[in-house]
Amino acid sequence: MASSALRRPANQRCLLQFITCLKSQQFQCGNLRSFGTKSERDHPSPKIYTKTGDKGFSSTFTGERRPKEDRIFEALGTTDELSSAIGLAREFCLEKGHTFTHQLDKIQCVLQDVGSNVATPLSSARESHIKKTQFSSETVAELESWIDLYTDQLPPLTQFILPSGGKSSAALHVARAVCRRAERQRWLSDYLFTLARHTAMKEGNVERIYRRPEEHLVNQK
Repeated sequence: MASSALRRPANQRCLLQFITCLKSQQFQCGNLRSFGTKSERDHPSPKIYTKTGDKGFSSTFTGERRPKEDRIFEALGTTDELSSAIGLAREFCLEKGHTFTHQLDKIQCVLQDVGSNVATPLSSARESHIKKTQFSSETVAELESWIDLYTDQLPPLTQFILPSGGKSSAALHVARAVCRRAERQRWLSDYLFTLARHTAMKEGNVERIYRRPEEHLVNQK
């Protein structure tokens, strides 16, 4: 965890700079030497680093400079981590031929919009900033419909389950755990939990049940 904490500011800065560039459609970067084709040299790719955060500050989408330990960058880092965890789970699900991966694609895109919104503090946002980073609440209704769809196919949950049920299911549980740090209303984490159980069922994998320590001792005798 210490290593992750040390890397977090750099990850947050990269995400924020990407969001800023994406929204403004303007890439400010110096000369970039390219060994590609002439077309690639005439239209160089933007550098992922800008050297603007070397003094412990970074910029929001609105241009406001804030310390890197600001809660905005903490939230951006967690959102990025969540999208990455979902992306990994999606790869496992694709390998197993699951047909719901388009839902995970959409969620990752929505998380990109969430990151843009987080990077736009109201304290310095103009109306144009808010307009560019607002997004619809329709996704919440869609998540609820997906949760209902998979819940209807699952047996009733009568015991606590442990993250398990195969690689796809376990990876979705990891994404769910990250999600609990990123959200407060729990629609997305509830969806990921339900989807993890659905995935284990579809793959024919057993979900491990929580047992108290003394029960393990009894079972070992």
